[in-house]
Amino acid sequence: MARKPAAPTQVSRTASLGPIVSSAHLADGAFPQLSEVEFGMILSQHAFERWMVRCMTAAGAPGLTPTEILVLHNVNHRGRAKRLADICLVLGIEDTHLVSYAVKKLEARKLVAREKAGKERLVSITSAGATACGRYRDLREAVLVEAVQELGLSPEAMSNLAALLRVLSGHYDQAARTAASL
Repeated sequence: MARKPAAPTQVSRTASLGPIVSSAHLADGAFPQLSEVEFGMILSQHAFERWMVRCMTAAGAPGLTPTEILVLHNVNHRGRAKRLADICLVLGIEDTHLVSYAVKKLEARKLVAREKAGKERLVSITSAGATACGRYRDLREAVLVEAVQELGLSPEAMSNLAALLRVLSGHYDQAARTAASL
């Protein structure tokens, strides 16, 4: 089903309502558009998590949490074993216990395996894990990619959006460090 961009009248009606935010008191400051972006990130985060869980369920691996799915995909990335610290770094997860617990649950389901390499323990994908990731990829292509492409955004615009989100994440990380020092 083809999706059409919002009609100009819908956009202008929304604009006349003011910024669409979850917390008006945060939008009262000097840059209310940041609150709009934050609300968009909140909605996107939750929708993305729902998508990951439902897609992985459809791919044949039900019952995984969003964190477990992210860890599984990261371990599958490039087919190389990963250190726990590297998984945390790439996924931006500070609490290594969250990733350690996810790895234990994935290992119990035989989707990943842990191995010793000197003093370190590495996490690698199993054939069952690779199969689940492959099915997820195929479902993503069939169900999501086409719909997103119908938005008409160029690949460059999507890359620019991704870059902006990464830059914003750095600003939020720095602001978190500053707030923690107050």
